[in-house]
Amino acid sequence: MDLNPSSSSSYGYDPASVAGKAPPVDAQTDVLIVGAGPAGVACALAIATSGQDVSVTLVDENPVPLDTMGEDVPLHFGNRMGAAVANGNAMLEAMLEANPLLVDALEAGVDVRLGTAVWGLFPQRATTAWMDAHVAGLADRERVSLMRFRQVVVAAGRRDMGLAFDGWQLPGVMGVGAAWRLAVMYGALDAARAVLVGSDTEALQAALELSARGVRIVAVIERRDTVTGDAALLAQLVQQGAQVMTGQVVRHAHGDLHGVKSVTLAPASAAESAEPVATFDCDTVLLGIAALPAIELLEAAGCTTAFVESRGGHIARVDAAQRTSLPFMLAVGDCAGVWSAKSLDADIARREAGIAAATVLAALNDGASTDAAGQHRLASKRDFEPSSAAECGSGSGSTPAAACQLAHDRVEWVRASVLHASGEPFVCQCEEVTAAEILGVRPPRYLGWTPQPPRHTRDVAALVADGAPNPDTIKRLTRACMGPCQGRRCREQVAALLSIGAALPLAAIPLATFRTPVRPLALNRLAQTGESAALAEHWDSWFGMASQWVPFWRAQPVYTAASRETGVPVASE
Repeated sequence: MDLNPSSSSSYGYDPASVAGKAPPVDAQTDVLIVGAGPAGVACALAIATSGQDVSVTLVDENPVPLDTMGEDVPLHFGNRMGAAVANGNAMLEAMLEANPLLVDALEAGVDVRLGTAVWGLFPQRATTAWMDAHVAGLADRERVSLMRFRQVVVAAGRRDMGLAFDGWQLPGVMGVGAAWRLAVMYGALDAARAVLVGSDTEALQAALELSARGVRIVAVIERRDTVTGDAALLAQLVQQGAQVMTGQVVRHAHGDLHGVKSVTLAPASAAESAEPVATFDCDTVLLGIAALPAIELLEAAGCTTAFVESRGGHIARVDAAQRTSLPFMLAVGDCAGVWSAKSLDADIARREAGIAAATVLAALNDGASTDAAGQHRLASKRDFEPSSAAECGSGSGSTPAAACQLAHDRVEWVRASVLHASGEPFVCQCEEVTAAEILGVRPPRYLGWTPQPPRHTRDVAALVADGAPNPDTIKRLTRACMGPCQGRRCREQVAALLSIGAALPLAAIPLATFRTPVRPLALNRLAQTGESAALAEHWDSWFGMASQWVPFWRAQPVYTAASRETGVPVASE
């Protein structure tokens, strides 16, 4: 019973609640597709040409702004961007030339938005009931905005795993996928001679395309005793002059502020103490350790994830209809899983897109089947799904048996390259955190912390008593993965180090969470997003700052920030 007639409860609501105060939304679409690669464009075309009255918006962050690329987002570009990337119009023309199906999508009525990043997906559900729909956050070169959608298909592609060694901070050390994007999509890769570190099918395929565009691949470096990728692709690189170095890792990249000049190799079994076995002159080091599904948007939105070796590591789980655990959110293409056959045949990604298109159209028509061809593709999906036989080499085909040891292989790359490094390279370049500091769970060095004889051991091995060590905990204690690259260069290395330190399989290490925004946003641009006037009236209630607090005996019946008393002491004073 309310005994105070002047309290806000007399009005039947909490004026500081967010109920009814959703931010204004700038645009809306029936179907939002994120990513304009083969899968994204195919999905957009299938829906737009279905004959259904459905609005489709296709968003792709490419061409990425130069300042964002300088932070190695969304890929590890390694400061090897040519001058052409500063010309936005030239990059748009290069994209359309590299992907002519974008023109078909435009002609089919798809709202195509290039140079626009999706920095967050915000589902309407029980915990966000105050929202009136599912909403996506968009950002282009000029503004940040919100878009309402009914169904979303994420085709965000893949990214490269980082690998630390002495000198890996030099310009020219980059992901092989980032090099492919600069060369093939933008025509703006500043590289002439490169060594490839890693030899899976995805890395060999990208290296061949770079070679076709004038980049000489002088060596392929593999930690294992044999190359792991497609033999036919390797043969083509060897025919073009690439030297294959197995059982080796990069001991040191040499160069100056302008970039890499050469690399020296050492045996993977004893990289720390062994004498260099070879030196290669080069201006670029291509990291092809692993191609990782880009699941940032999906995980941050709340989709269920799992570590699945046959699909390239952590993925958002999808059902036979390409739906994630959030049924209005689908995943296709490399972000739904990376495996060798899929990398060699883009039609597999397109077939996933066809299934997703049929699923979306059925959902928009209250579950009614709308696409017989799509249903046929759904029924035959098992024909192109990765299987243990295909991935682990027990069936016919060129995939070696060792391919099923993906998690173990990544850990061993980190052990041989990072832990056996002759120096102490920063695993996290942004925050300058070494492997020893991660394994020892040491505070950030800028705190001026001096180690003291501990009463209790404080390292990764000690954390195992409470379960598998969580990368999020390590991030908060050491700042590893907390820099502007948002962990893209180091998060997998940190997970591998925790696997080593805790003596646990890599799959047992929890996935480090992604947070919105999943792309860097300047605060002055984020501030452009609107808010309801009612929400602005109670802005101070979100922060709990003592200097803004008004005692209940002085509060107005319906208190707002605008009506706050000024010129009188408050509780903190």
